[in-house]
Amino acid sequence: MSGYDDSRRGEVFRRLDLSGAVFDDTYLTGARFKNVDLRQAVIRGSLLLDVEISGEVERLTVNGVDVTDFVEAELDRRDPDRTRMHPTDPAGFREAWDVLERRWSETVDRARRLESRDPALLHERVDGEWSFVETLRHLVFATDAWIRRALLGDPAPWSPLDLPHDDMADIPSVPRDHDVRPSLDEVLELRRHRMATMREVVDGLTDERLAGTTTPVTQPGYPESESFPVSRVVGCIVNEEWHHHAYATRDLAVLESRLGTAPQPQG
Repeated sequence: MSGYDDSRRGEVFRRLDLSGAVFDDTYLTGARFKNVDLRQAVIRGSLLLDVEISGEVERLTVNGVDVTDFVEAELDRRDPDRTRMHPTDPAGFREAWDVLERRWSETVDRARRLESRDPALLHERVDGEWSFVETLRHLVFATDAWIRRALLGDPAPWSPLDLPHDDMADIPSVPRDHDVRPSLDEVLELRRHRMATMREVVDGLTDERLAGTTTPVTQPGYPESESFPVSRVVGCIVNEEWHHHAYATRDLAVLESRLGTAPQPQG
């Protein structure tokens, strides 16, 4: 890269607003973009080779071709359950939760097999992503935040093991302990309670309830004190559970391959 300023190679840019920035004649080889907002981004005259993109993708145009529908159709073909993750009525939410309960049960069985070989594997981060135990802790947090607080009105539903998303600012009343290493059984006990709460919610949904809004929780916490559409709150958990299950199974497969154990079929 003769003639290029390489003084910022390997630098970490975090919590910056670079809206409208221009990257011209710039090397981004090996760069990693995590939790970034790339709406209206334009990439032209560039070399994209061995590039991996995952996330919420809409209206993605490659060389003049909108590939969004193709990608969505292929994802649905690979996993027909995916089409159930956008429910619009009470029956649809119950069906989606049936799928998620089944899939997580199968995946926990996989995790237990790994734990029997080496418990430390469930605390290991694969490629910098959350460990299996951290993923479960985050889902406990998501249910506490959106179901127990926003929907059911508990102002402080937290467990000390709750793990908020990394880009959330610290809130004094919300736990965030990155160093604790609970056992799988400890976290699963919390998960059983939170998933049972979600089951009660979806089983009790009616068209009227789903079309309504939540009563704001006035005490400080997360989410903020405002009224939310019930469909958004319950849909948030379906979305979180589906995507984090995909991340967890992806990373479990890496850990299984290291031990030479074959992953069990999902679905």
